[in-house]
Amino acid sequence: MVSYFSRKLVQMLPVAFFVTVIVFALTNLLPGDPTVTILGEQATADQRAAVRVEYGLDQPAPVRYATWLGRVVQGDFGRSLRTREDVGAMLSARIPVTLELAFLSILIAVAIGVPAGIVAARFRGTVIDVMTSFLAMSSVAIPYFWMGILLIMLFSLKLGWLPASGYARFTEDPAQNLRLMILPALTIGTAFAALVMRQTRASMLQILSLDYIRTARAKGLSELIVVLRHGLRNALIPVITVIGLQIGALLGGAVVTETVFALPGLGRMLVDGIFQRDFPVIQGAILFIVVAVFAVNLFTDFIYRILDPRVQV
Repeated sequence: MVSYFSRKLVQMLPVAFFVTVIVFALTNLLPGDPTVTILGEQATADQRAAVRVEYGLDQPAPVRYATWLGRVVQGDFGRSLRTREDVGAMLSARIPVTLELAFLSILIAVAIGVPAGIVAARFRGTVIDVMTSFLAMSSVAIPYFWMGILLIMLFSLKLGWLPASGYARFTEDPAQNLRLMILPALTIGTAFAALVMRQTRASMLQILSLDYIRTARAKGLSELIVVLRHGLRNALIPVITVIGLQIGALLGGAVVTETVFALPGLGRMLVDGIFQRDFPVIQGAILFIVVAVFAVNLFTDFIYRILDPRVQV
């Protein structure tokens, strides 16, 4: 197991290097002059030239990339062009918000998707199966921003049950934190639940048709025990694969959702950085997302081994 993860980490290094090249290149291809963000529209040509020298923007792209990568390896992500704030400190402050949102979204997706998939598979071809599949496809078809607006209109404006936007730290006010995070987590979690439901249904249909399931039923075991104890454990492995592969899409959904609900997370930081041509902020945020996806893939392999020791990783 240790040797496997060591090999995976070594294999990820070239991929991570290639990603840093792509991120740096695409960031620097963004239209607009970053000196305008720093000095404003009224700055003179001499002032802009001085700022380019100060921030190294006058250097060729390969030199700027090598300088940036060398600092990143040492844990220095640079400073924001707009606020002069350390990007590493900005990431440390905003990553917990996004991780909390992702964690709650996954909980909601699993809590809705897995039971719905089991019920749909158990009652295959019935009205329950058709309605469950219809609702799942409908939630996937709704964009994150539109789902967020609908939830705000219903639960905040019409019913008045939950606040529309804002953020409170869990350590300072747990109850208010959860009240503010429910709608953003539902926005992502409902769409994510549809994918989990479809995969759970497909996996359960395959598992429930196997011989050992028929043997368990022939022994007189209750249907609940057959489905949950003997069927669900094996059916969860493909579901975990889907969850692991969709983490990148989930973080992409956080970019939109955090903007809609005014959450001070990594996604909103990335959007602000793009609009303001703040290169260090964009590069730092995207680099963390890439590392997070790598980490989730490793964790998914670890969960495989726990669920089924026969899986060779």
